[in-house]
Amino acid sequence: MSRVIIIVNSEVKASGKHAGASPVTEKMVAALKSAIAADSPTATVEVVAATALWSQASQIQLQNSNPIYCPLTIQLPDWFDFPARDIYKACRDIEGRRQWVERHLAYKTSIRDSWLGDLWLPVVLTAKKTLYGEVIGEGAIPNSYEQPVDLTNELRKSLYYLADRLLESLSASPAVYLLQFRLIGKEIVFDRLWPFPAAPAIASIGSQQPDLFACHWQCLLGKPLRNLKNISKSLTLP
Repeated sequence: MSRVIIIVNSEVKASGKHAGASPVTEKMVAALKSAIAADSPTATVEVVAATALWSQASQIQLQNSNPIYCPLTIQLPDWFDFPARDIYKACRDIEGRRQWVERHLAYKTSIRDSWLGDLWLPVVLTAKKTLYGEVIGEGAIPNSYEQPVDLTNELRKSLYYLADRLLESLSASPAVYLLQFRLIGKEIVFDRLWPFPAAPAIASIGSQQPDLFACHWQCLLGKPLRNLKNISKSLTLP
């Protein structure tokens, strides 16, 4: 197995520890590392700070290797070339995605910082089919997330349609995506799309089998996934 590079939005010290990283980031990295170790025990895993990508030395080093990239941040330099580059760039254009959804699908969307999403639909896009995880919700305290959040079948179908069309418009590659939204009454308000298992995905650790980080790794390898099993548990970080 080849080299795997996890990219995070925090400084990485020589010891491998993340300076200034939140408990959520630490949990995300640990979960992804665990998934890689379980499936690909011979892989060499490195954690790189997104800020380090701007250095000339990092550019030369990365360009001279052929690793599997696992960015856990949307903040990547435009020059950085990897298979999902265009998808990450499109998802970083939050207003562009909102305008597309309004124009083509007629869903309401967040307006600047209004109606920001507090719910996330996990979408596991494999090479052969699309699986949907249980909706994740924001907990009562900071850095806490809960899964599952119960929704009506009508709302689920509407969310699945929104996710399918949005991913189709981006020619999305296999990965785990989080569709962020909120509900106003019974109406879906689209906020943004994350092209990786972002912070709310930690709720799937211990509540879903396989968890969203394991799913993401399987998707990046092009491996099939048959189903997602919910075992109902929420996760809170200090």
